[in-house]
Amino acid sequence: MTTLKKKLDANQYNLKDQVVAINRVTKVVKGGKNMSFAALVVVGDAASGVVGYGSGKAKEVPQAIRKGIESAKKNLVRVNLTETTIPHQVLGRFGSGQVLLKPAPEGTGVIAGGAVRAVMTSAGVQNVLTKSLGTANPHNVIKATFDALIQLRDRAEVASTRGKQVEEL
Repeated sequence: MTTLKKKLDANQYNLKDQVVAINRVTKVVKGGKNMSFAALVVVGDAASGVVGYGSGKAKEVPQAIRKGIESAKKNLVRVNLTETTIPHQVLGRFGSGQVLLKPAPEGTGVIAGGAVRAVMTSAGVQNVLTKSLGTANPHNVIKATFDALIQLRDRAEVASTRGKQVEEL
């Protein structure tokens, strides 16, 4: 199901960035080894339920993080939330990574591992149960988490697709 999503403007949100992973990369060339750094960054505005991720590569760590933040601001997505949790259970997949997200009652908190926790807290989800299945690669885990978040539907959207009123659900 391909939906046309409108591009969200990064300037109208109060975005906070969080570095998920920094990787030292070495390229072997004729003259020796060229070292660079790759950074995986998540940005989000918890108040408005907007989150995005990006990666950047550079010779130094701060530049790699800056590039990652700029990349993340370019692919922001809005998350459908019900008060402080997600509306329903969902399984996101990317590569061999799978992420299971379950709604949780008030006071549970964010039960999640590293990469998934960064995305959930940045998106403004306060109560959720998660399980990362398959790979532990942070790139694939984050992409699987975003796949799950994009699949989330709110009650009004489900009601309109079924041709019913929200009260009937």
